[in-house]
Amino acid sequence: MPEATISQLLMQWRGGDGAALDALTPLVYDNLRQIASRHLAREHAGHTLSPTAVVHEAYMRLQGYQAGVQDRAHFLALAAREMRRVLVDYARRRNSSKRGGADWQRVTLSEGGAAAEGAKAVDILAVEEAMTKLAALDERKARIVDLMVFGGLTAAEAAQALQVSTATVNREWRLARAFLQHELKA
Repeated sequence: MPEATISQLLMQWRGGDGAALDALTPLVYDNLRQIASRHLAREHAGHTLSPTAVVHEAYMRLQGYQAGVQDRAHFLALAAREMRRVLVDYARRRNSSKRGGADWQRVTLSEGGAAAEGAKAVDILAVEEAMTKLAALDERKARIVDLMVFGGLTAAEAAQALQVSTATVNREWRLARAFLQHELKA
């Protein structure tokens, strides 16, 4: 689907047209399911959420974002962040009912959301805590992680969404990744 059509629908949505989001969703639905599938691929085998359920929950949460969405990449990044929050909320509910159960929600920290061979899996709640610390220190670095890891965007796409150079994204990505690795080792 042409980027212009998606951008036009996003502009209409920003203007308060709720129907524009309904028209936009089928155009980006496959991308949203791919993002959800990447998130769920890193979860434990007995996970009860499906990619469709994660997309639908994120979609419901996205309806409040209309004023701040800039373009397709930004929309997908917001959707990826909301999907991560859906999984974090799910993990919190699950852990609160089990009080420290052995079934941790796991993700890997690798560029593009793809699990690197031999990458260490970590608890999604620990990732959320580390991301919160990173956002408190540097919001842009946290957004870069959201875009590249959870949104599956490339450095160039993240640079476009953040309106900075690709070199800036690459530099801050390295720093953010080092910070998160340090936090997650603790």
